[in-house]
Amino acid sequence: MGQTELDEVMAELAGHADPKMREANEKRGDDHGVNLTKLRAVAKRLKKQQPLATELWATDDTAARLLALLICRPKEFTRDELDTMLRAARAPKVHDWLVNYVVKKSTHAEELRTAWTDDADPVVASAGWALTAERVAKDPDGLDLSGLLDTIESEMREAPARLQWAMNTCLAQIGIEHERQRARALDIGERLGVLKDYPTPPGCTSPFAPAWINEIVRRREQD
Repeated sequence: MGQTELDEVMAELAGHADPKMREANEKRGDDHGVNLTKLRAVAKRLKKQQPLATELWATDDTAARLLALLICRPKEFTRDELDTMLRAARAPKVHDWLVNYVVKKSTHAEELRTAWTDDADPVVASAGWALTAERVAKDPDGLDLSGLLDTIESEMREAPARLQWAMNTCLAQIGIEHERQRARALDIGERLGVLKDYPTPPGCTSPFAPAWINEIVRRREQD
């Protein structure tokens, strides 16, 4: 991929930048102003291009990195490349897309999950817990659910925000997907009260674990 193509894509992203959107995004820690619908349209046109994705990531520009995650080929990254990328992904949206769109689809997801969960950096650890929540829901064989609940019970309340959110998601998934653990998951959620007062728009499910668990279970029982 030539420098000219990279320059053209960067110029296109700059042209989509909206100062008001950037201001709104910055309140959430994301330093870009590109409408994500427009970003996805650019990605759809470019299709999968691993070399271009690598060059976009290397710019250290948040919008460019988001685009890179949409056009990359997840299975072409090595374990060490993904680890380095995760540690460099400080913007919340970049971190979220990297975990959900790339790491989850790679062949290194399980190895990274176990490595990241106990990392001293809470942002890195949050990625490990996000991957654990995914396994709880889709591939729980081999997981120590009681042990996970022990850790959540002792550590979630005082955890930094992003790590706390990921641990809370794992707690909710255990309660939703595993009936034998549901009562304990509900009890932990009620006692810790994490995200109990989180502002939730009308019609949306609260991230407060007991409310989340009960609502999803209720819906499933109605189906």
